[in-house]
Amino acid sequence: MSKVRTGRRIYYNVFSYVYDAFVNLHARRDAGDTRNFLVEMANPEGTPNPTILDICCGTGAVIVAFANRYPESVTVGYDFSRGMLRKARNKQESRKTIFIEGDAASLPFADESFDVVTCSHALYELKRRTRQIALREMRRIIHSNGAVLLMEHEVPYHPLIKMLFNIRMMTMGSADSVEFVKGGLDPFRRIFSDVLLYHSPTGKSKLIVCRKHRF
Repeated sequence: MSKVRTGRRIYYNVFSYVYDAFVNLHARRDAGDTRNFLVEMANPEGTPNPTILDICCGTGAVIVAFANRYPESVTVGYDFSRGMLRKARNKQESRKTIFIEGDAASLPFADESFDVVTCSHALYELKRRTRQIALREMRRIIHSNGAVLLMEHEVPYHPLIKMLFNIRMMTMGSADSVEFVKGGLDPFRRIFSDVLLYHSPTGKSKLIVCRKHRF
């Protein structure tokens, strides 16, 4: 793992102690609305008990929402931060979920292992090459009729908030973070045959739904 990624891991191990409180303060009810939107959009047709993986799961909010929606399913949270995973495992509502430590660019799963793969507000932190490898890994492990759902930030319209947003993007350890967030669907279309764009009810996030094949 690069020095940058090692530094990010240490950062998130420390940040894990206040992460949930920070999200609650920063996003308030928007976080729950966005999370519910992601779960609703997954909608694995014809699969009553889908296998679900959340990459860069943090303290487990998204994968727990899926576990509650599909209580008989195998749900897996995956993150490179041991601190984040410790917080996730300690939550009583996370008992049904398996949590695994690892790198998004090297997934320890067999080909076509999951019906649904998600990654929420995390890809922008990766450098361009690492991000592309991670996307190829997601394509590899998704079932032929499954879906990869990628939630990313929308660029704010308000000038002051937009300026603060851009500053934050530039401090995330990846020189092309702003370019990626502002960019279109080309990075995804290079890897997936079918790519669709949606917008969250709050207007603060966008959802890219990717499939291996067009149906």
